[in-house]
Amino acid sequence: MNKYIVIALMVFSSAIQAEGREVLNVDRSVSNKINLSFPNDKNIKPKAGDFEIINYVLMSNEVGERWSVITLTNLSSGNRDLDQDHLMALFADGSRNSPLQYKLNFKGKETQSITVSFGEYKFPILSIYSSH
Repeated sequence: MNKYIVIALMVFSSAIQAEGREVLNVDRSVSNKINLSFPNDKNIKPKAGDFEIINYVLMSNEVGERWSVITLTNLSSGNRDLDQDHLMALFADGSRNSPLQYKLNFKGKETQSITVSFGEYKFPILSIYSSH
């Protein structure tokens, strides 16, 4: 076989394998509150708001990207804006991080789902929470 064809096939195969590593897989769906007791020495908390998390689905891939589909309800009767500071993820090493930047508008008492990224991280997400 021609050496250029072999090289082309190897490059093509590597590209397909790399793409497969980026595909998100569902880790688990969470509908109940989980009580975990990691120390929070820096008192890291999400921004107070009128949003209640109804449930969320955690997703990740082999590259280490962490994503979640989160369903929230605006508890207020007025319009509210949800942004990345309203949510916090607790990771398996005890660290806490907000998702990457986003913004979503809610009408009063409205429920919506949003897909957010928490970037790349070695440890999986254990829970997502808000302050209300």
